[in-house]
Amino acid sequence: MSQRFLVYPDLRSQKGIVHSKTQLWRLEKKGQFPKRVQITPGRHGWLEEEIDQFIAARVAARDGKAA
Repeated sequence: MSQRFLVYPDLRSQKGIVHSKTQLWRLEKKGQFPKRVQITPGRHGWLEEEIDQFIAARVAARDGKAA
């Protein structure tokens, strides 16, 4: 299985995550959002699979189910 990086604009356009970069950083620090991966110096991204798991967990929490 190949893994794909998502950069910040992808989170907004493809995944509908509208938090600011600062808010994402705060959530990461609290362990409430997947951690970024350094792609190149000065460029970070998130693994798409981890973002999809995060979204599924949020939906499961809303529905009262375990993810």
